[in-house]
Amino acid sequence: MEVAVVGAGIVGACTAWALARQGVEVTLYERKQPMGETSRASSKLLHGGLRYLETGQFRLVGKALHARTDWLELAPHLCHRLEMLLPMYRDKGRSQLTISAGIRIYDVLAMGSGFPRARVLKPSEVLALQPGLSADGLVGAWAFFDAQMDDYALGNWVVEQFRQLGGELVTDFEVRDLAVLDGFDRIVNATGPWAMQLRETMPGKPSYTLDWVRGSHIVLDRVCPAAMLLEVPGSSRIFFVLPYKGRTLIGTTEVRQSGPNNPGPSEDEIRYLLDAHNHYLAPAAMRCDVVEAFAGVRPLLRSADNPSEATREWAFERTGNVLHIYGGKWTTAKLQGDEAANRILQ
Repeated sequence: MEVAVVGAGIVGACTAWALARQGVEVTLYERKQPMGETSRASSKLLHGGLRYLETGQFRLVGKALHARTDWLELAPHLCHRLEMLLPMYRDKGRSQLTISAGIRIYDVLAMGSGFPRARVLKPSEVLALQPGLSADGLVGAWAFFDAQMDDYALGNWVVEQFRQLGGELVTDFEVRDLAVLDGFDRIVNATGPWAMQLRETMPGKPSYTLDWVRGSHIVLDRVCPAAMLLEVPGSSRIFFVLPYKGRTLIGTTEVRQSGPNNPGPSEDEIRYLLDAHNHYLAPAAMRCDVVEAFAGVRPLLRSADNPSEATREWAFERTGNVLHIYGGKWTTAKLQGDEAANRILQ
C-alpha cells in the first residue's frame, strides 16, 4: 500500500506518522516547508479549551485534556506544564459561580491525566504572582494547569519521527489537483485551510463547509510573570497573556475571512489586543512595544454564526480513494491523525 498525504501541517504530519507506524509506505507533500502556516501560528498551548465548555463541547475538551499528557510524555523537551491564572472580579465579566463551575468540570474531565487539580487564590496571592494586574474589584483567581509548547519545533519533531520510520517528505511541491497523485493507492487531503480547494478538484458536493477564522497574536519584549486567561472588556471573549521564551505573548483574535490565504494581523487586531492587555495590566503597552505580530488562519467546521462558538471538532469525508480532513485543533492533532490513518486504510 502506498499512501500520499498532502499537507505537512500538524494534522498531516500526525497522519503520515500514524500510517508509517503501521508499516505503510507514505509520501508527505508540502507546498513550502513543514509547519509553515497555521501550525506555527498558534497560542503555543496544549490545552483542553476551558471556554469550549460553554458551548457544550465536553467530549472534545475531555479528549484534549488527556492529549496534553500524551504530548508531554512523547516530547518532554519541547513542552511543559503551565499554571494559568483565571482572575475573578466583582461585578465584572462572568460570575464567580460560573467560573468555579467551569473549572470544576475541567478538573473532572481531566481526571487520570496526571495534571494537578485547580486551586483558589486570594487577591494577595494573585498579585504576588502577577504584580502588574489591576487590583480594582479583584476577589481572587483560580489557578489551573494546561501545557505550553514550541509549536514549530514540536511539529517538526513529529515530521522527523515520520522520516525515521522511512517516510518520504517532499517539500516545495504544491498539489493543486489530486489527479497528479493517481499513482498512489490512497490519498489524504490534510491541507487545513486549503482542504476545500483540493476537494473541489473532485466530483460531487462536499459534505462539510469550512469557516476561515484568523487568529492574531502580538509579542511584547517584556517578561510575563504568570500566565493568565482574561475576559475581553465589554465582551464574553477570552484572551491569553502568556510567558513565552522570556517575552509576553498575547492572543488571540477571531476574524472570519472569505478564503484560506493569510493576510497577517491587521492594525485593528493589534490595537484590540493591546487595549485588552492594558485594561488589566500595568505598565501599559504601546504599539512601539510590539516586537512581533503573527496570525494563523484556522479551518473550523462551519457550525455557528459566531466564530467563538464554532466547534473545534474535526470531520472526515471519503471520496473514492481520497480522505479529506476538515477542522481540528493542535492539541488533539495526534488523535486526529491516528483516526485518519485508520480510516484511509479501511
